Amino acid sequence: MKASSIRRLLAVALGGIAAGVVALAAAIACEPLPAPLASAPAASLTIVDRGGRLIHEVRTDGERASGRVALEDVSPWVVPALLAAEDKRFFSHPGVDALAVTRAAFQLVRARRVVSGASTLTQQLARNVAPHPRTALGKLGEMVTALRIERELDKRRILEEYLGRVEFGPNVRGIEAASRRYFDKPARALDLGEAATLAAIPRGPTLYDPERGRERLERRRRRVLDRLADMGTVAPDVVARAVAAPIRLLRGEPGLPPNQLVVALSSGLHPELGGVGTLRRVETTLDAALQAEVESHAKNATRRLAHQHVSAAAVVVLDNESGDVLAYVGSPDFFDREGLGQNDGVRALRQPGSALKPFVYAAAMSEIGLTAASLLPDLALSLPTEQGTFSPKNYDRREHGPVRVREALASSYNLPAAALANRLGVERALAALRRFGFSTLEQDAEHYGVALALGDGEVRLVDLARAYSALARGGLLCRERLARAVVDQRGVRREVPGCSPARVLDARVAALVTDILADPGARAPGFGLASALELPFPAAVKTGTSKGHRDNWAVGFTREVTVAVWVGNFDGAPMVRSSGVTGAGPLFHAAMSSAMRGRVPSPLVDRSGLIEVEVCTLSGERPGEHCEHRKRELFVPGSEPHGVCSMHERVFVDAETGGLAAPGCPGAEPRMVERYPAEYAAWARSAGRPIGPTVPSARCPSAVPERADEGAVSIEYPRDLTAFRLDPLLGRQEIVLEARAPALARVSYRVDGRELGRVPAPFRMPWVLEAGSHELEASVAGSPPVKVRFSVD
Repeated sequence: MKASSIRRLLAVALGGIAAGVVALAAAIACEPLPAPLASAPAASLTIVDRGGRLIHEVRTDGERASGRVALEDVSPWVVPALLAAEDKRFFSHPGVDALAVTRAAFQLVRARRVVSGASTLTQQLARNVAPHPRTALGKLGEMVTALRIERELDKRRILEEYLGRVEFGPNVRGIEAASRRYFDKPARALDLGEAATLAAIPRGPTLYDPERGRERLERRRRRVLDRLADMGTVAPDVVARAVAAPIRLLRGEPGLPPNQLVVALSSGLHPELGGVGTLRRVETTLDAALQAEVESHAKNATRRLAHQHVSAAAVVVLDNESGDVLAYVGSPDFFDREGLGQNDGVRALRQPGSALKPFVYAAAMSEIGLTAASLLPDLALSLPTEQGTFSPKNYDRREHGPVRVREALASSYNLPAAALANRLGVERALAALRRFGFSTLEQDAEHYGVALALGDGEVRLVDLARAYSALARGGLLCRERLARAVVDQRGVRREVPGCSPARVLDARVAALVTDILADPGARAPGFGLASALELPFPAAVKTGTSKGHRDNWAVGFTREVTVAVWVGNFDGAPMVRSSGVTGAGPLFHAAMSSAMRGRVPSPLVDRSGLIEVEVCTLSGERPGEHCEHRKRELFVPGSEPHGVCSMHERVFVDAETGGLAAPGCPGAEPRMVERYPAEYAAWARSAGRPIGPTVPSARCPSAVPERADEGAVSIEYPRDLTAFRLDPLLGRQEIVLEARAPALARVSYRVDGRELGRVPAPFRMPWVLEAGSHELEASVAGSPPVKVRFSVD
């Protein structure tokens, strides 16, 4: 070929190349910077804990964490591992690696198949923010976008965008989310082996999924580490140690699953914040370290209880002084689809079982003069309801006869609680629960009946935590707070109001209920002395088990914190052989121990408003000369007992006949016996109590002493000068009149001279409250009537 022809062909080739370069430059100039890169900072919501530590970064549409991540917030091993895995000439090319493209083209022609890719990190980012068709023309468009990105952004910003946006596994976007998901640590704490593991994934997020493609991921990680050594980026001995270390997945999650946290913030606990799309930053009240510990405890608890058919758990921890939420675990594993892990057990409606009892007892102490020493009947009970007869049972299926309030509440006996709710009136019990913030109890009193005291109503775990923290504050109710401040998209910071306490219970009654719930001796008959409820510091604790064993609860507090726990199944399936103390109890113990670590416990009970009086442990009255067992009990001043024990007496028994005898009767022996009111007589006999003979000795028929009160009647309720207050929001409100009398007698009741009727044992009669001052009279045949005065405002 002539020289002139060669020159013409060369001119044409150069002209074509020049035209291509001009066309490519024009395309780059016209190509806009992808919108996500131009507006990424404003498209994300950052959520931090109380110390400013990042918990989550989520898009306003609820997508998994994405957007910018600062290079100083990731391990120094991440970038070298990433470049070794994806783009070793990243810092020298303009967004497209010409050498890699040439090599890939040559290999394609030679092998007639794709041997290696040529995409740079910038091209991968371009593909993520501005997807193109997977065609030759689409690949060219991807290159143009990559060149445009390189023209606008520096290399550091490109790396940050890549690390914040690229998938590191199925549904795992960004290096921070991946680090916490697979290694349960922040990205800044990754070691070389872990950084290489994550750097190996973006090439094929599904192919190299750490949970399903472990062997493939191991091989690719080894190649990444070998490249680091070949490039001279990392010393050979350091690489060797990383190669020798196996991949250890800890399957962690960053604090709180984003959906639960965002929903709890925007529509659960703080609806006033509005949609998250209006916010740029939320400063929560969470303690990230405590959150991580409590999450771990919840996961361990469900594993421990799996054989009892338990798959879910929830925990909330409150700071009592401020009402701040310190830990919030809606489920043990947000990604457990089989266990419905995306449900939020903190705000789910469930039946609380016995966890409501303290508030019913507190209402009775406030409104009808109940004391810690008052006797309640732990006897078989059948009450008519709209659905039929209600016959509650104790958890141990036993009846315990007359029990003092302290033991009845601490040991969580059901029969006394139901009897108390019947005596108090369900309307009053329901009103008290609503004052404590149980707003989900929306039905009327007739709907719930006395079963309300046993948890027959649906409440939320966070409601229980709020109510118990009110007891810890001495009767002051305070709304919980999950967010301390928010920053909107305009950059305006707004504080979220803290606790504004409102009194819902007399401080002295709150102290008394707290003392009962913290009494291990009173709890022992129901739960034993070595249960999970025992802690190395004073704590008030209550458990609950719903009917059908579908829910276990344990809620308690110190002066500093309140911890509420639920375990069960989100689908409502029953558990097997699991109660509040055995199911939720160990998780409560672990969470409370973590919440109190580093704190010096303050005195739990404020006794300054209470007085201490000695009582007989059987009757709850002042000890008589024959009372062998006594204890010191706390009372609100004015409510302490004044009568002397009437349930112990000393009699003489004829050793030959077993009948009652006079002291001087031959063969008469002194014996200490117990004397029970009529309603307890049958129980006392069946329980083998030392009630003594009731038939006189045949040898000393005239020697049986006559009791001064043999035919007497006394009014047990209401007490003299009791003041009742009508609730204007309730309809019909009534009390149950109650008297003590001989077993076979019938008590006649009159109010203001108007006869109400005559009733046999247990001598109870309902009476509808009427405003004004009243006189109640009770009498039995053969004895003078007794009277008390009371008022209704």
